[in-house]
Amino acid sequence: MELFYVSLLSLFILLVSISLHFLFYKNKSASGGPLPPGRTGWPVLGESLEFLSTGWKGHPEKFIFDRIAKYSSSVFRTHLLGEKAVVFCGASGNKFLFSNENKLVQAWWPSSVDKVFPSSTQTSSKEEAIKMRKMLPNFLKPEALQRYVGIMDHIARRHFADGWENKDEIVVFPLAKNYTFWLACRLFISVEDPDHVNKFAEPFNLLASGLISIPIDLPGTPFYKAIKASNFIRKELVSIIKQRKIDLAEGKATPTQDILSHMLLTSDENGKFMHELDIADKILGLLIGGHDTASSACTFIVKYLAELPEIYEGVYKEQMEIANSKKPGELLNWDDIQKMKYSWNVACEVLRLAPPLQGAFREALSDFMYNGFSIPKGWKIYWSANSTHRNPEFFREPEKFDPSRFEGSGPAPYSFVPFGGGPRMCPGKEYARLEILVFMHHLVKRFRWEKIIPDEKIVVNPMPIPAKGLPVRLHPHN
Repeated sequence: MELFYVSLLSLFILLVSISLHFLFYKNKSASGGPLPPGRTGWPVLGESLEFLSTGWKGHPEKFIFDRIAKYSSSVFRTHLLGEKAVVFCGASGNKFLFSNENKLVQAWWPSSVDKVFPSSTQTSSKEEAIKMRKMLPNFLKPEALQRYVGIMDHIARRHFADGWENKDEIVVFPLAKNYTFWLACRLFISVEDPDHVNKFAEPFNLLASGLISIPIDLPGTPFYKAIKASNFIRKELVSIIKQRKIDLAEGKATPTQDILSHMLLTSDENGKFMHELDIADKILGLLIGGHDTASSACTFIVKYLAELPEIYEGVYKEQMEIANSKKPGELLNWDDIQKMKYSWNVACEVLRLAPPLQGAFREALSDFMYNGFSIPKGWKIYWSANSTHRNPEFFREPEKFDPSRFEGSGPAPYSFVPFGGGPRMCPGKEYARLEILVFMHHLVKRFRWEKIIPDEKIVVNPMPIPAKGLPVRLHPHN
């Protein structure tokens, strides 16, 4: 099937090359200023294949740094995912974009995302995201998050008992996905039964794999599988929503138990309530955002702690001090999380070296100048976390694993951006911190481990994951 997909893609490129006119950029934009240096690549496809393939080969930063060196510029033009695009690099580029959100630029997703996440209200993914951001703060503010710690600890205990304990060898990434997805299902829609959670798991994997892929909607392609998976999940969610309505009416569910109840019972400024399909759309997006990136982070924490015994010892010492302060069966609480300072520095260094969010797109709302170059209205702008995370200008010896970078005031502003920044900074940043730290606590409390494949390849599609899922050999503590 993979050979068929590659052959089909090659044929598609050939036909496009023959049948379409070449579109070249002019050296000057409509506003008169010079465009950033760069090239368009293939007609229609542009440089998308190279952009994606550097990730498939495990080095997404190569696309960025090769062009920074080639053009001697921290801003360059390209053609990605069917769009004229400019890439902004470095902390100054991040600051400019994050500071000008909804002024000069706005969020943008490829049209393929709207096909995978079709809105029942016929609005775009961007408009739906804006609505969602208005709704989320009540569930992600500190007082709400404090209530989640005990629930996360309870789920983590069950997860490790079921998936890790009494096993000689395990594959980390699928288990990390199971953990974060289980948490998201429990906290967002109060689904805790493992069988019910597993029913969603495989369709979500297909959806995530095809979300940022070449949008060829033919059987067998990742994009086709993602659309089918999205439709299946939405139908399942609608059935959960219908049952929740009944449970709320009969007093079997409470208005404050999760985000789903809140959505059902909250009206907009016009007094209108959301339709079931509209709620399903939003829950679908939340479940993706609420687990996929954290599972990648948890997997790489296991990888780096296996490779760096001195770092493991520091995390183990901190976590065992907390574990030894608890009574038998006592759950973790908010105060315990605040004591995990070294562990979070380690997690941040993992997020620097293997950011789940590699970058994101914006769209120019009007013509503007940046670094002496003209950025035309409507062009897409991509920022890359790796342009600072792996850049010695911002992190000395960037390939070295060093949690002390995050002590004191930490990295320079706009240089550490695993959660984005500005008005569009990930609203689930603190939620992710909790689930990652609870995972680390239960992991090191139970085991040491070693990698079974010492030089396992890393693939970025669209998040970094070990090619074989990171198989490890477990050594339980006595």
